[in-house]
Amino acid sequence: MGINFMGVSAQDLKENNECREFRQFMELVQASPIGVFDSGYGGLTILKEIRRRLPGYDYLYLGDNARAPYGTRSFDVVYRFTLQAVKYLFGCGCRLVILACNTASAKALRTIQQADLPRLDPSRRVLGVIRPTVEKIGEITRNGNIGIFGTPGTIQSGSYDIEIGKMYTGRGFRTWGQACPLWVPLVENREADGPGADYFVKKYIDMLFGCCPDIDSVILGCTHYPLLLGKIRQYMPPGVAVVEQGGIVADSLADYLCRHTEITSRIGRGGTVRYLTTENADRFGQMATLFLGSTVEAEHIDLA
Repeated sequence: MGINFMGVSAQDLKENNECREFRQFMELVQASPIGVFDSGYGGLTILKEIRRRLPGYDYLYLGDNARAPYGTRSFDVVYRFTLQAVKYLFGCGCRLVILACNTASAKALRTIQQADLPRLDPSRRVLGVIRPTVEKIGEITRNGNIGIFGTPGTIQSGSYDIEIGKMYTGRGFRTWGQACPLWVPLVENREADGPGADYFVKKYIDMLFGCCPDIDSVILGCTHYPLLLGKIRQYMPPGVAVVEQGGIVADSLADYLCRHTEITSRIGRGGTVRYLTTENADRFGQMATLFLGSTVEAEHIDLA
């Protein structure tokens, strides 16, 4: 017996070329993965924690490694590249996409949510990593003096300052941002444990605390930075809380899925993960060992 949707069989929908109804039918009968996007490799630290927290779902990771880094690119370019990635993941069936990239979250998320989703598909969702982090920082800081380490793009965007100011109006929170342009290259060149890392980690920490010695909480506002966590803690002043995003984003996603069953009901539950990259697939698999602790097989795709 054929499956019927809205009183019409799938075959009839095809034969009658009723494309909209057929797409709706297929979305109901085909489970979709959760899309996770980053400009490069750092988003793997977010994916790792999401899968640890929510292992039963299917995931599709896309790294735009061929055009990374995004951190020094303009708002317009980051928005254009990120929208291309989101559309690609939508085309792969993702109904929910996580921008596991601070720069993309800072420079592209709001425009995609407000201008593009209503046009592309109002039922789909794109979420970022900045808001969940800002929601958590209010529970962590004791004196309201908050430092942010990030790429030049993230710091220049002022996104953390804006979100913290809006969310904690009247609480007197103050923010200080410090761009760390050499931390990502250190990680991706496998120098995170080398002596060069000591110099540049200490340098940026000293620069931040030179602006405000009373900072009591520091956000690692780039998904590469957890790989420098040992050295960051080594040179951080005593008593300062270091805030990583992976677990925070994973917990926030779990809460989101509990509250939005219309999304959750359509997510595949095979516990699978696929990796896509705009760079060489073999190189991606090798670099992934830095972030995941194991090799992966990736597929090459083109976005441009």
